[in-house]
Amino acid sequence: MKDKGSMDGTPQSIVGIRRAERFSPNSVGKDEAILRAVLDRLHGLMVREEDAATALSPASVYLNMARSNKVLALLKAKATQGALVLNPAEGVEACRRSRIDALMHQYHLPLPPLEGHSGYWLKRGDAAAQEAADVVFCEDEVALAAAKERFAARHITDYVVQAHVRGDLVKFYGVEPTGFFRVFYPGDDGESKFGNEQMNGRPHHYFYQKQHLQASAELLSRLAHTPIYGGDAIITPDGDFVLIDFNDWPSFSRCVDEAATHIAQFVNMQLRTR
Repeated sequence: MKDKGSMDGTPQSIVGIRRAERFSPNSVGKDEAILRAVLDRLHGLMVREEDAATALSPASVYLNMARSNKVLALLKAKATQGALVLNPAEGVEACRRSRIDALMHQYHLPLPPLEGHSGYWLKRGDAAAQEAADVVFCEDEVALAAAKERFAARHITDYVVQAHVRGDLVKFYGVEPTGFFRVFYPGDDGESKFGNEQMNGRPHHYFYQKQHLQASAELLSRLAHTPIYGGDAIITPDGDFVLIDFNDWPSFSRCVDEAATHIAQFVNMQLRTR
C-alpha cells in the first residue's frame, strides 16, 4: 500500500480495522461509519477484522476496532515494531467487562452496588456483549440464580453482577487527550442496541455535574489505556452517577462527524510527538 498524507501533510500509511460483525451486534453499519469518517480525514485504508486476522497490511498507523485475540496479538507485535496502534490492543483487553469492573473497583470509581432492591444485571465478563443474552436483567435473586445457570449452560463462567440503579440512563463518548466529551439520553432518541435502555424509562434529565462524569470517564480511559472510548452511566435523582459500562471505540453514532474530526486530530497529535 502506498503511503498517503495525513491531515498535516505528514506521509503515513494508515490502516483502519473494522470490527467483526460478531463483536458489533445491531451496530455493524454504525461502527463502520465512524471508522470510515476518520479514515476519510486521514486518507487511510479500511480492512475487515476477519481479513486482518490472516493478513494484516503493513502500516505505520493502525486504527483499531478489532476485538479478536488473534488480531490483538498481531497488533501487539506491530506496536513492538514501532507502529502506532489506537486503541492499543492492551486497552481493548482491559475493556472486557470483568477487567474493567475490577479496575473501577480498584480505583474507587462510582459503580452500582452489588446488592439492591430493584433487581440485578448479569453481564458476560470475558468479552463485550455479542448478543442480547449476554446482558440480562433479573428482577430478584431467584431470577439471578436462574440466569447464572443459563450462562453456565453456555459455558460462560466469567460474569459481572450489578444491582439495578434507578435514574436517567446516559451514553457518553470521548477522545480523552483532546478533551472531546459528549453525553446523550437514549430515552430521548430511542436508539438502542438490545432494548435494555427501556428499563430506566423516559429520562427526567436530573441535574448533575457533567464535568465530574467527564473526569471519571477520562480517568478510566487512561487507566484502561483506551483514549477513544464510550460508555453508559446512570444519573440518580439526587445528581450522583454510577458508571455501568465502558467500551473501546464505540460507534459515536450520535456525533459521528464531530468525533471523527477529534479522533483524526488525536492521531496527528500522536504522530507529531513520535
